[in-house]
Amino acid sequence: MVAALLLGLIPYTGISAWADVRIKDIVDVEGVRENQLIGYGLVVGLNGTGDKLNNNVFTRESLVGMLERLGVNTRDQVSVLSTKDVAAVMVTAELPAFARGGSRIDISVSALGDATNLTGGTLLVTPLLGADGEVYAVGQGTLTTGAIAARGAAASVTKGVPTSARMINGATVEKDIPYDLDKNNGLWLGLRNPDLTTAERIAAVINRTLGIIAKVTDPRTVRIDLTGRDAVDTLARIEDLRVEPDNAAIVVIDEASGTIVMGANVRISTVAIAQGNLTIRVTETPQVSQPGPRSNGTTVTVPRTRIDIDDQHDKKLGILTSGVTLRDLVASLNALGVGPRDLISILQSIKAAGALQADLEVR
Repeated sequence: MVAALLLGLIPYTGISAWADVRIKDIVDVEGVRENQLIGYGLVVGLNGTGDKLNNNVFTRESLVGMLERLGVNTRDQVSVLSTKDVAAVMVTAELPAFARGGSRIDISVSALGDATNLTGGTLLVTPLLGADGEVYAVGQGTLTTGAIAARGAAASVTKGVPTSARMINGATVEKDIPYDLDKNNGLWLGLRNPDLTTAERIAAVINRTLGIIAKVTDPRTVRIDLTGRDAVDTLARIEDLRVEPDNAAIVVIDEASGTIVMGANVRISTVAIAQGNLTIRVTETPQVSQPGPRSNGTTVTVPRTRIDIDDQHDKKLGILTSGVTLRDLVASLNALGVGPRDLISILQSIKAAGALQADLEVR
């Protein structure tokens, strides 16, 4: 199993790795957001890898309804429809902020029935609805999955997900969501990682540059007063300002993969660490004993047992003094020959002893 220990591999320079981050990279502007769209449609032109109409009523009814809208009546022959070149799909997309009618957006297409491959199919006109039930975009076009699927009589191979596809510029925006940024009297900047210290630093750099217009309302929000100011110009000047975010002391452990990620502010109080296990290995190598020629003896199996004991006596006890940094911690544990899998148990024990001055998050 792959295990990785991230951070602590770059030489310490005394400068935070988070220094000089642009405000636009750590905040969102309230009201400026994407909106999720969803739709139901049909994909045609599949090479026998579509839905089985007898098993998927919704596909059959959708096909019949589409043909009727095009003037083809197949309602009386529903029972004999047996095409395998059609698949019912769900189409999803995100409508970007300030998207205008006529612009193009990407869409994702996923099989809804028992279709096995959507590669090469064509998505028919599919309205994409917002949460309010209004149609905001329409999708149509040829699908490419980027997957490989091959099947023989006794074996098959699949690489990627052939029942899911993505279409670049696959939908046209029909209706935009009105939002007048330039008519706002105030802006609210939302921190993606809420932190009171970071919020205060953002407000301070804005006030130094543009005057006293920023105020922290909570660890997530910084309010910008736009009285007498142009909203677009002010926001353009704010988003390129740089601050140094304050990141929390946290250790994240993924036990499934053995991955450990530690923040730079992690500290360890004085603690002693010993790592080692008692291993007893028992090996059975039975031997066959045969009697000599012309003797009355019998052939017997003679047991032979070998016992090896490894008490890890070469492992030493390490002492970490108070205020140890991330780099010191990694170096000390590596000196003990500790791998990431054992490091997980050690960190959990240090936390249980109250010596790990950080949040420990186990996933």
